[in-house]
Amino acid sequence: MLGALGGCASSGNTMVDAGPAPASHYLIGPGDNVNIVVWRNPEVSQSVPVRPDGKITTPLVEDLEASGKTPTELARDIEKALAKYIQQPVVTVIVTGFTGTYGEQIRVIGQAARPQALPYRRDMSLMDVLIAVGGVTEFAAGNKATIIRNVDGKQQQYRVRLNDLIKEGDISANVSMRPGDILVIPESFF
Repeated sequence: MLGALGGCASSGNTMVDAGPAPASHYLIGPGDNVNIVVWRNPEVSQSVPVRPDGKITTPLVEDLEASGKTPTELARDIEKALAKYIQQPVVTVIVTGFTGTYGEQIRVIGQAARPQALPYRRDMSLMDVLIAVGGVTEFAAGNKATIIRNVDGKQQQYRVRLNDLIKEGDISANVSMRPGDILVIPESFF
């Protein structure tokens, strides 16, 4: 999918949309809330937050690493830990408060109305990001904005056309976002 972007590595080139990100599984991150259901054992079923260190603590299971795991992987780890106390535990993990791992969050910096880190959602577009941050300030140089993206372990910059998208409704300026993208919106100099 990213092959179409191969020639756009410098900040002077405009980004061309290469389509949606490849399918991936949600990875639990610090700040997420997980609902742990242990079948036939409501006394150890509980909703817990993932701590900043990426771990969770539940009844009978202390300091279990949750960050970077899928809900199914975490459920199997909890089953292993509970097997000391419960015969053949069956665990389901449901993520309820989505933040995601830091490496997968979309960061928006510069002249956004509300610069912030956003949890990545599948098929997220540049327009979705702009809506989430409340658009750009009156001082933004929207058509000089860039997306910084890791491609094969190397940071690459791609120019995006925010003014064309927001002010002129040019939908061709809407591009797909990827986990870990950083949108930099510079200030215009009058």
